[in-house]
Amino acid sequence: MDKPLGSVIQGSLSKGLEVRLHPDVSVEEMRVGKFLVVRGVRSHFFCMLTDVSLGTSSDRILANPPHPNDDFMQAVLAGSSTYGTIELSPMLMLTAEREKQQAIFPPNVSNTKQRKSNNSSLSSMEVQSSADIELLPVKTIPSHFSQVFDATEGDFRAVFGWEDDPTRRNFAIGQPIDMEVDVCLDLDRFVERSNGIFGKSGTGKSFLTRLLLSGIIRKKAAVNLIFDMHSEYGWEAVSEGKQFSTVKGLRQLFPSQIEIYTLDPEATKRRGVRDAMELYLSYDQIDVEDISLVQRELNLSEASIENAIILRNELGNSWINKLLAMTNEDIQMFCEEKRGNKSSIMALQRKLERLNDLKYIRNRSNHNYVGQILQSLDAGKNVVIEFGSHSDMLSYMLAANVITRRIHQSYVKKADNFLRSKNPCDRPQPLVITIEEAHRFLDPAIVRSTIFGTIAREMRKYFVTLLVVDQRPSGIDAEVMSQVGTRITALLNDDKDIDAIFTGVSGGQSLRSVLSKLDSKQQALVLGHAVPMPVVVQTRPYDEKFYREIGDVDWEDMTDDDVFDEAESALADLGF
Repeated sequence: MDKPLGSVIQGSLSKGLEVRLHPDVSVEEMRVGKFLVVRGVRSHFFCMLTDVSLGTSSDRILANPPHPNDDFMQAVLAGSSTYGTIELSPMLMLTAEREKQQAIFPPNVSNTKQRKSNNSSLSSMEVQSSADIELLPVKTIPSHFSQVFDATEGDFRAVFGWEDDPTRRNFAIGQPIDMEVDVCLDLDRFVERSNGIFGKSGTGKSFLTRLLLSGIIRKKAAVNLIFDMHSEYGWEAVSEGKQFSTVKGLRQLFPSQIEIYTLDPEATKRRGVRDAMELYLSYDQIDVEDISLVQRELNLSEASIENAIILRNELGNSWINKLLAMTNEDIQMFCEEKRGNKSSIMALQRKLERLNDLKYIRNRSNHNYVGQILQSLDAGKNVVIEFGSHSDMLSYMLAANVITRRIHQSYVKKADNFLRSKNPCDRPQPLVITIEEAHRFLDPAIVRSTIFGTIAREMRKYFVTLLVVDQRPSGIDAEVMSQVGTRITALLNDDKDIDAIFTGVSGGQSLRSVLSKLDSKQQALVLGHAVPMPVVVQTRPYDEKFYREIGDVDWEDMTDDDVFDEAESALADLGF
């Protein structure tokens, strides 16, 4: 029989509940982020532990505490005169008759340490469909002296579902603190909105991102376009830790579902990727919007951007090629005829010459590489774009913006066609675009003029969403942050960054202490659209066990040469 931990002694709907622990419960067993259940008379309340404190019945005890070696006096005072209290933030409630509650949330559900395979027998909890369980927002609080219990496996499965649920595309992202039960994301809800992965440097954001992308690909919730700034997602990457080791990339887990494009073919080949496709951009694909995004990197003034608009309007798509070919006399003549500013245009010409240093830039290109990427996405392939040695912000931001703008234009046309025809066959497959250093794209000063700001505010209107990865969420526009559906946040220390995480989140202040107490590795606070309530998880390891559970390849039987052969065969089938 499960044992009550304490009794509710006071609280409010806005500030949470205060619980006095029973004498036989040690305050040291209570950890911030723990998941507890308050069993009221008519409802169960699912709560997160947000604070732990000590209390006394008299100030005289504080003025004259017992001697450290006086175990007898300490035992006499414990539980009655000295006690522990915890603060709970109610997140969800379920109102039902007591018999129905016990049927849905049995107090003793056997702990499943191993994930069940699809053909294994299901437990009593799995027989029920998650659709049968209705979780409600908290609009009241339990009565005085309601008992508080540890959450059981049944509670977690009722709230967060299970990975093999046939009615939903659930993906286990990790386990709660001190329990061996999965916490699942609803991937269909996850891809409905733009989402964010946040945390300070070194907390494992890349591993979290790789984990989530693997789930989306495995469950076929969406296709992915990944701008891989540091070559960490497509092929193998260096693992964090004192000893050097590598982890597998998405292409190794899903050989037939991932295509790698590279802006630096030589660097990609040096890493051992033998079948990556080259990707080049031309000057006639670059618009003023793209130049405006990298204004800081090129050190351009506002006057230069305004004159770039004049040049584009007068010279057309090839305005950069024509500008770079102009002499001083040509610029003077142009300014006299079109009212441009000679010094600003000359400065723009000089700064744009830096683009000649980017290996992936061509004056003109006869091949439509962006169209090729679109064909891959339309075929259900997930695309990783590697930057190789072009990992500086100028290269990354310019290429990401040019490619995304054109792909978004295509999706807008597809969405309009679907809305007009109402034919399910015309419905575009959801697209998730992953970008790193997201605050550089979503800065308040430029967010309204960038394609990424447009996508973030559209909330999947055109079936395109973002997965933003960043260590400085405070640098992202507040309006955009309020539209981020699901936030998966590792440890953050800066108060501004913590405030940004809870932008637009009801009751976010009670979670601040939870976020600040996370471990520096493999722990994250998950909240938002894809989970019923905020929860702290020990993130799922990205290791050999994960490869076997999630990947398309039996890693125990296959060698690297087998993987290459299968990948090359898949490319041959596509005509490459």
